[in-house]
Amino acid sequence: MNQPTVTLHDLGCIAYKTAWDFQERLFNDLIIEKRNGNTRAMNHLILCEHPHVFTLGKSGNPSNLLADESALNLLDAEFYQINRGGDITYHGPGQLVVYPVFDLEQFFSDIHKYMRYLEESVIRVLANYGLEGERIAGLTGVWMVEDAPRKIAAFGVKCSRWVTMHGIGFNVNTDLSYFDQIIPCGIDDKQVTSVSRELGHEVTMQEIKMDFLREFQALFEFELMNV
Repeated sequence: MNQPTVTLHDLGCIAYKTAWDFQERLFNDLIIEKRNGNTRAMNHLILCEHPHVFTLGKSGNPSNLLADESALNLLDAEFYQINRGGDITYHGPGQLVVYPVFDLEQFFSDIHKYMRYLEESVIRVLANYGLEGERIAGLTGVWMVEDAPRKIAAFGVKCSRWVTMHGIGFNVNTDLSYFDQIIPCGIDDKQVTSVSRELGHEVTMQEIKMDFLREFQALFEFELMNV
């Protein structure tokens, strides 16, 4: 059986709303392709960073955003309520954001397996740097658990007709002080961390991207195509 094909879009640092609109277009186009009977339509994988932005999932609690409008202005940060699952999170420079726009029926029709594969891709990348990322029962995400639980990657997706959008926020060289403005993912007794904090030094985003692509492709087994 031929592997699914995935087009890579490495967008660099891009405004959140611009990336969201781009995702929506790819997402809607893929659903239309499926409705028209194309069971081998092109999937898409977006890699990017965002300027400072807080996003709240459709089931999230707005009170988990601690900053008011004036504070957001001082932080030069935006805020969006969006159509993914999950609660509130932060995106910003130094964080690898990953948006798979996949027709899961070309891979496997199991949203729980999909979420575990997203987590596993980050866990495998961390292992390349000697870091042990783990899951915590009942909590979506990847955590460093030695000493005290610290979330290093957050996940939130939308899935309709087995087509996905949104995805992963992976803290690489992220300024973690911005998380002080929220109750991350609505969990008030857990900390956040980053690859650079755990290692004690920064790593290059390009190196992380290459590691991520290798591990992600190995898990999902697809043919990668560049734009």
